[in-house]
Amino acid sequence: MNDGKEWQLALPEFLLEAEMLLAKSEECLSHLHLIRNDNDAIDCMKNSLTKLGDKADAMTLRPISEFSRHIQNLINNAAYPLQLHDEALFALSDCLTLLAWQLELIDMKTGQLSLDENEQITLIATASQHIPQKNARYNADQRLPHAS
Repeated sequence: MNDGKEWQLALPEFLLEAEMLLAKSEECLSHLHLIRNDNDAIDCMKNSLTKLGDKADAMTLRPISEFSRHIQNLINNAAYPLQLHDEALFALSDCLTLLAWQLELIDMKTGQLSLDENEQITLIATASQHIPQKNARYNADQRLPHAS
């Protein structure tokens, strides 16, 4: 879809939806700062990130869709009981901030998102250090799927 007029017509709607989903995720994260490990807030954040990933997929914005899903998977695959202490919440906040920043970097004419995925990799590694995973084989240093 990242070509010409079709892209330019679809982009404003995508950005509006993406910003609303990101705001919802940030609202859930703020709630988690007040009430740790609230299942409703955690589910809300996971659902918002999944929807954002789906919308980004539809726009062929693979770096955003995969980063959204990677964050959602960190939360979804967290060891039980989930331990969202300050460091984990700050790491998630940094991930959401990067997602917001990446939305701003989308080229309005071409739909391209040129970025160095090292920051995504670093933030995911940091978040996974603070959110223990139930799958012991999960590798925090693994590259994001779109990385080469």
